[in-house]
Amino acid sequence: MVDHPHLHQLLPHEPPMVLVDELVDVGESHVHCRVVVGEQSLFFDTEIRVIPGYVGVELMAQTVAGWSGYHAAKRGEASPVGFLLGCRRYQAECSAFEEHQVLDIYAEQVMENNGMAVFACRIEHQGNLLASSQLNLFIPSKKKLEQTIKKDPI
Repeated sequence: MVDHPHLHQLLPHEPPMVLVDELVDVGESHVHCRVVVGEQSLFFDTEIRVIPGYVGVELMAQTVAGWSGYHAAKRGEASPVGFLLGCRRYQAECSAFEEHQVLDIYAEQVMENNGMAVFACRIEHQGNLLASSQLNLFIPSKKKLEQTIKKDPI
């Protein structure tokens, strides 16, 4: 366990798009976040009381964003904007995450080069694997992001 700002301060998201509740642990190349499945989630289906399993990709992405935001905060910088380029081999052991389940989301940095990063991610409930994937992300520098935004459309 480490001392860190609240997860919501580290994400470049605003409610209702903040889907992950808590930053549990973070280090140089890993992060562990947690969420309790419930009505507070934008994707919660109130009729069948679940979050669809495919939302796991976004839970993983926000966990990585928490990692990125934490490291930016350590440098005295704002949380960077990142782009989820894709996921590889998303495998879900369930079709939905059930109400009241406590989901532990883990991500481990596999590689990083010039803003491109790959993270191996998994979601567990009580130590049982529910989903796993490899996320490919682009986290541009502030300068690169500004250059990209200012470019004229072709």
